[in-house]
Amino acid sequence: MEITEIRITLRNEEKLKGFANVTFDNSFVVRGLKIIAGNSGYFVSMPSRKRPDGSHQDICHPINNETRRKIEEKVLEAYEVELKASTAQQV
Repeated sequence: MEITEIRITLRNEEKLKGFANVTFDNSFVVRGLKIIAGNSGYFVSMPSRKRPDGSHQDICHPINNETRRKIEEKVLEAYEVELKASTAQQV
């Protein structure tokens, strides 16, 4: 399974820095991944929904760490590219 497209929507909030939509094999898309500024750097949060008790539950997520790492790496690379392009347009 390969990531064939990543679309980034930038945000400039304290912790939320953007959203990502990730397409796999040109045939399956996962929308709503969040790019978060954490205490030790950026990370990617999977789409989730709020439960009645106030906690959050992932709607979809990787089954193993290798897949999670691959998705996070590619999303953060796309985020950096989009951020640089956005900054260049503002100058």
